Amino acid sequence: MALPVPVLRSLSKLGADIKSARLRRRIPVTIMAQRAFVTRVTLRKLERGEPTVGIGTYATVLFILGMSARLAEVADIRFDELGMSLDEERLPKRIRSRKLT
Repeated sequence: MALPVPVLRSLSKLGADIKSARLRRRIPVTIMAQRAFVTRVTLRKLERGEPTVGIGTYATVLFILGMSARLAEVADIRFDELGMSLDEERLPKRIRSRKLT
């Protein structure tokens, strides 16, 4: 699968962060895989940040770790600086008042 390098780096970091969180909580791979309803192989792929793992699996593992709250904010419009800038550019430069007759 050909993905942009920044995407691969982000997935790799996410996987490593998830693995660190699991280890800090002292949850063995077998137990985590059972809780997430996946195989140990899939969990290891997730922790390596492989892009073939489904987003639902990532979301489930984050939920198990108690880290899923921010997942809903990943694409939240409040944090979409580019989108807000583009919206501002489309605003009218001036507003004309209507003539009253």
